[in-house]
Amino acid sequence: MTTTDESETRPAAIPRQRRVHPAWWVAAATFLTIIGAAGFRSTPGVLMNPLHEEFGWPMGLIGASVSVNLVLYGLVAPFSAALMERLGVQRVVTAALVLVSIGSLLPIWMTSSWQLILAWGLFVGLGTGAMAMSLVATVTGRWFVARRGLVTGVLTAAGATGQLVFLPVLAWLAENHGWRSAAVVTGVTALVVVPLVLWRLHDHPSDLGLIAYGAPAGSSTARPAPPSGRPVRLALDTLRDAARTKVFWLLAGGFAICGISTNGLVGTHFIPAAHDHGMPLTAAASLLALVGIFDIAGTVFSGWLTDRIDARLLLAVYYTLRGASLLLLPSLFSDEMHVNMLAFIIFYGLDWVATVPPTIALCREAFGDRAPIVFGWVFASHQIGAALAAAGAGLIRDQLGTYTLAWYIAGALCFGAALMSISIARARRDSAADPAVPADDPLADAM
Repeated sequence: MTTTDESETRPAAIPRQRRVHPAWWVAAATFLTIIGAAGFRSTPGVLMNPLHEEFGWPMGLIGASVSVNLVLYGLVAPFSAALMERLGVQRVVTAALVLVSIGSLLPIWMTSSWQLILAWGLFVGLGTGAMAMSLVATVTGRWFVARRGLVTGVLTAAGATGQLVFLPVLAWLAENHGWRSAAVVTGVTALVVVPLVLWRLHDHPSDLGLIAYGAPAGSSTARPAPPSGRPVRLALDTLRDAARTKVFWLLAGGFAICGISTNGLVGTHFIPAAHDHGMPLTAAASLLALVGIFDIAGTVFSGWLTDRIDARLLLAVYYTLRGASLLLLPSLFSDEMHVNMLAFIIFYGLDWVATVPPTIALCREAFGDRAPIVFGWVFASHQIGAALAAAGAGLIRDQLGTYTLAWYIAGALCFGAALMSISIARARRDSAADPAVPADDPLADAM
């Protein structure tokens, strides 16, 4: 009987190919969507002066339309998160992009201030609210177990990237071709993003027969049953339950001050304030865009830190540094771009939305599966604070002829937010350690 070498009959081993987990494609599509949303929301800061000059509307009135936008941007977030639970992320984001496009294009034909409030406030507010930070919480909660904090930081930084991309372009268009051309660009961009959403923004890993990135081997690929009840009822019931806890009010209060000191004040009024001191519109817009450059690094780093350091401590440090920088800002304005102002922009940019990853982490620790909806309500408080600052700073400017008092108030409030953050009780984690990094991690080679 002849024998054959076992090695000759055994089939050659097929080398295991590294395959990028679809969660990373979903994250990429979400990143680009949020970039667009940031561009849509950066329009008011650039167009406030052109609208004031063409129509003669007071800054306070134009700021009021931004306030409506900011309030809806926040209030829609928890209901959007609930809708994503029932209808899916893809449908909600697609509808939101269409609303933003309508709201961006309607001002081209407006003749009265109420039409600005309808377009910027209602349509753009509803649309961008559906793509707010609750989208980040939903995507990271569904698609990621490992690298969750880092991905949260990257997706949060997408807002700064959108600001970086759009602000100088919109300012140049407004100054050289009129503000209507800037409105057209934002409206068309919203529609361009829709095919990307339909192609890559899958609702859940189970749609592809997969488990979340970094989930333990053997985890079920079945999609959890959607919560019972209507989305509105789900969002309100979640608010009722969360509002019974101290941690919710501390997070909401701190995040309201975050909104006051970022979107509402700096995001809306930095360009007009710099223009008051003789700085050209494009130069001021470029400075605000520069905030976006450093915010990308700061927020991604914050996400990385959130996976490793107590989120309460991170928030306390962030708010303290932000408050100190705002108290210094009034002395830095001039008609030219000086080194001190550049230093403020770098410092403030690193801290701009670094608060988001630790805030989402604290919501997840305290509220578990309902964290995306709870964070939606916390984010609503952020936007209510932003709306108060957008309108209030405009009124201060109209009455006093300067924004100085607004900067001082915001700086002092940030110190209060730091105290709120450090007062949050430590939530008990479900597990003692983070999951191991999977073998198909595209970042593994860089570690």
